[in-house]
Amino acid sequence: MTELDKTKPVLVTGATGYVAGWIVKGLLDRGYDVHATVRDPDNSEKLKYLNAAAENAPGNISYFKADLLDQGAFSDAMAGCQLVFHTASPFVLSVSDAQKELIDPAILGTSNVLTEANNHDSVKRIVLTSSVVSIYGDAIEVHQTPEGMFNEDQWNTTSSLTHQPYSYSKVQAEKKAWELAEAANQWDLVVINPGFVLGPGLSPISNSESFKVIKQMGDGSSKPGLPDLHMATVDVRDLADAHIKAGLLPEAKGRHVITGQSASMLEMSQILSEKYGRNYSFGSKILPKWLLWLVGPMVNKAITRKFISLNVGHPLKFDNSKSINQLGMSYRPIKETLEHMFQQMIDFDFFKK
Repeated sequence: MTELDKTKPVLVTGATGYVAGWIVKGLLDRGYDVHATVRDPDNSEKLKYLNAAAENAPGNISYFKADLLDQGAFSDAMAGCQLVFHTASPFVLSVSDAQKELIDPAILGTSNVLTEANNHDSVKRIVLTSSVVSIYGDAIEVHQTPEGMFNEDQWNTTSSLTHQPYSYSKVQAEKKAWELAEAANQWDLVVINPGFVLGPGLSPISNSESFKVIKQMGDGSSKPGLPDLHMATVDVRDLADAHIKAGLLPEAKGRHVITGQSASMLEMSQILSEKYGRNYSFGSKILPKWLLWLVGPMVNKAITRKFISLNVGHPLKFDNSKSINQLGMSYRPIKETLEHMFQQMIDFDFFKK
């Protein structure tokens, strides 16, 4: 891919999303005009933080109504764009119908956006937000890797409709994207595979699973103990930067593990407790695995005994060297990420909701 023309607009799908909001801000600050797809362009309350980001930036923002599942819905938004960021995809862990709520929207949404690109000669690159869960299925699999860590060469082959369906949806969507990219000749595909996303939102009002997890760490829910689950984390602002670099660097190609520090839930809770423990109730011990195995499925049907067996007590490690060497990434310390996120939640009364 050659250098992008800065006078051409850039498309960001699902622009009000947790990750997408920071991508939009980063592009606007760099002087790019952004075509932002949203569910309701007339919802000024939902769009006020994006509008605020545009007010003081050299770039401009335009809104387009688009539904992931509607074929052709992205046509107007994509017109004239050389670069497309496809971030929109469902992120819910507890569902009643995985096929309908996760798999179909992820695959169909990806297909609709990437297929639409074939109708626009202007499109030169698509950056897709995937996940590290398209690389691995369960934490225990790290012991089977050559270097004791996951990298871009690996694929999740163990998730399914009945086991880790969210992970399965990300695998299927990314595979569909590569299939469509191989058939295309006018645009190339670059994929971002982030870990568990943390950090403050551009919009402080978020339904992201990330905020739910951190809230449960500080609202007393975890006082009896925390599961010994480990996460490869990444700051949402670093993740947005990775997307933009993947879009703008002509030499960027392939998949990219985007993770900063891996940490257990207990370690994250302890980091937050150091600063906020006087006023908030944090968990300070690990729940026994046998107890989780016994009661986990009764508390949350997504926490199956198979999940507990294959993930609890198994540290995760990822090789992020490609992102550092090829994209020039550097990562914030997890302490900074967690504190900025928790403080935002306090400032916007997240714990009173």
